[in-house]
This record gives sequence, structure tokens and C-alpha cells, in this order.
Amino acid sequence: MKPVFTIVYIILSVFLISACTNKKVENVVEKDIPKTEISVEINKNEESIEGIYKTAECDISVEITKNKDGYQYFLKTNLRKVKGKATFSTNESGEKYLVLEGIKWDEYEGDISNEEENDSLADSKPKHELEIPVGIDASYGKDTLTIQNYGNAMNSYTKISECGLKYIQLVKK
Repeated sequence: MKPVFTIVYIILSVFLISACTNKKVENVVEKDIPKTEISVEINKNEESIEGIYKTAECDISVEITKNKDGYQYFLKTNLRKVKGKATFSTNESGEKYLVLEGIKWDEYEGDISNEEENDSLADSKPKHELEIPVGIDASYGKDTLTIQNYGNAMNSYTKISECGLKYIQLVKK
């Protein structure tokens, strides 16, 4: 169930972010074109995810480069520098994602919604250690990577503790 909630949060955040953008499309109008000339508009359909992404709120940057095997990343914060493989994918609904593989989450308590209400010491059983997930996923939309950095009371986690934002938006520079 945990991955389902994570996917739902990511999808909702992408919809929220895309609904809040209010960009106007500007059309190029050329005047005084002789009737013998033809003006052709070329649309670039393929976006390049390569580049350096930064956020103004925190000291975090991600550089995405392409190599013969796919993509790789270089994550830099004020506490760490990490290199690794970046996997770019598109889901069934057309949403684009980038997974920064090999980055261990800073904290993970898992789904705590099913814990018993009685937390007394007499009834306590040794809890098994949860394995901290590895890999940070980011939704990609128009030169922006969005990372959901932490969960909620029912699914507590922190991916990058160097930034206290719930959603880290890294914009391509």
C-alpha cells in the first residue's frame, strides 16, 4: 500500500503544480510578408532533460547528463555530493519521472497507520528494523524536477534532510 500512496501523492502534486502555472502562449506574428514567401513554424517536440537544476529555497543542485548507457546525475547539497545513474520514464498517463538511483533516504519509519494504540512497555515486542529505501524519484515537467521530500504522520519519511521543504522544486538553469 505504501507505493500506492506515494504514487497518489506524486500524481496529485503534479496536477497541483500544473494547475497553478499560468503561462501564456505567445505566437510569433510576422508583418509585411510578401505573398510569395511561406512561413513555416517548427515545434520542438523532444525535450532535453540534460542540464543543471537548482532550487532557490535550499542549497541543492542536480546535474543531469546523458552518456552512452542513458542518464547520470550529480546531486550536490551542503552536506553531500552523490553521483549515480538516473532513470527517465513515462507512465501510462504520460507523466514523466526521473529516478536518482543509489541515494539512501535520510529517515524512514514506514506505514505507521496499522500500529497498535497501546504502546506500553509491558506489551512492547521487539520491532524489526525497517530497511531504508534507496533511490529518489522526481516528477518532471517543463524544465522542473519535483521531489516529495517527506511524508505525513501515517507514512513518515524524509528523503533529503538538508532541505525542510515538503516539495523540492528544482528548476533548470
